Amino acid sequence: MIPVLTPEEMGAVDRAAPEPVEVLIGRAGGAVARAAVRLLGGTYGRRVVVVAGKGNNGNDGREAARRLRARGVRVAVFDAAEAPAVLPRADLVIDAAFGTGFRGTYAAPDPAGAPVLAVDIPSGVAGLTGEVGGTVNHASCTVTFAALKPGLLLEPGATLAGRVEVADIGLDASQVPGQGPTPTHLVQAGDVAAWWPRRPATTHKWQRAVWVIGGSPGLEGAAVLATAAAVRSGAGYVRWSSPGEVPRLLKPTEVVGTALPVEQWADAVLADSARFRALVVGNGLGLDAGHTAPVRRVVAESPVPVVVDADALTLLGAAATQVVGPTTVLTPHDGEFERLAGHRPGPDRLAATRDLAARLGCVVALKGPLTVVAEPGGSVLCVSAGDARLATLGTGDVLAGLLGALCAQGLDPFRAAAAAAFLHGSAGVLGWRHGLAAGDLPELIPAVLERLIDRTD
Repeated sequence: MIPVLTPEEMGAVDRAAPEPVEVLIGRAGGAVARAAVRLLGGTYGRRVVVVAGKGNNGNDGREAARRLRARGVRVAVFDAAEAPAVLPRADLVIDAAFGTGFRGTYAAPDPAGAPVLAVDIPSGVAGLTGEVGGTVNHASCTVTFAALKPGLLLEPGATLAGRVEVADIGLDASQVPGQGPTPTHLVQAGDVAAWWPRRPATTHKWQRAVWVIGGSPGLEGAAVLATAAAVRSGAGYVRWSSPGEVPRLLKPTEVVGTALPVEQWADAVLADSARFRALVVGNGLGLDAGHTAPVRRVVAESPVPVVVDADALTLLGAAATQVVGPTTVLTPHDGEFERLAGHRPGPDRLAATRDLAARLGCVVALKGPLTVVAEPGGSVLCVSAGDARLATLGTGDVLAGLLGALCAQGLDPFRAAAAAAFLHGSAGVLGWRHGLAAGDLPELIPAVLERLIDRTD
């Protein structure tokens, strides 16, 4: 996992460094210079323009300029406050005007067609939220130091940063002075592979059983997607139950369909839930008021982890504080987050998710371009896998089924939510660039697992 530090946390790490600031600037400038040479493809005959601000970010840029000159690059350095509106033509522009603590607005000079290398973060992007003040140049690459910053992961900062390289300059990003271990990390493929539960030789289907409750008449598709994802993610047995009738649209054929009572169906679920290892509640359930009490009771009394998604999140609403527990996973998008918390997440999505998880005492996975997963103790896992192809109807149902399967296989709910988001995003990247549908994703999950998990066995 890669540590993620807020600007305030990064400042504390900087201040605790045993080396003088001049040494750190030398290392940072060296990292920027090396990245510049890679982008330039060499140094002979190359021209670079550096835009440098007053602070240490600017000093990092000036140090990079000094090193590039020593290697024969022709370098022009402009003070950020006096840079021309259009920069001289060059092979590369190094943006070192402002760092992660930027506030206010900034009018970035036109790079005149040259690629941009940003130092720590593109100037004008807020390090905490990824918000933009003014105009910001789109970087081809950003070299950041010691740890990622939220503004490099949250949009629009994530897009503006381009490819992000984390440079080790000798700072200890594993601890935040005065606070303890760094609470926030970005999940990588190797993390998911390491977490993945291996099946013992004595495994049988009920040890990985998932029960999906939803798919009311007319809304069956959501449950089809959830159950298909659970089957393809390693669940040994998948049951789909719908209040009032036996589901008829069973896909894949391995899914078992059963009916629940039309009303007060919680009794039937709780009577049989101990046979399963995870429940998934809400996909295509509908918003009939008669489902409110059963949903809340199942969440409150289930002996196994419960993934609460889609309609069940709305039915929980503000009552979530009374019924959820440490093995509950809530998977809201922004609108559902508002129904749970009473407000939208806001720009600081990491803090919003952390606060809601702490207040409710459960795992919260806030969906979006960056999925943010928080547990009640304050730890946060971020997942950036995937892209805009997943912004289509039904992909959230696939994620819910995948998450239920991971909980059923023994992952703790916190890691299961992060791993599910990573696998879900990775499956999307394997799909068609245009025209990808949610129904394509379950069939892509085994391919992701083959690449990610099996190669480490």
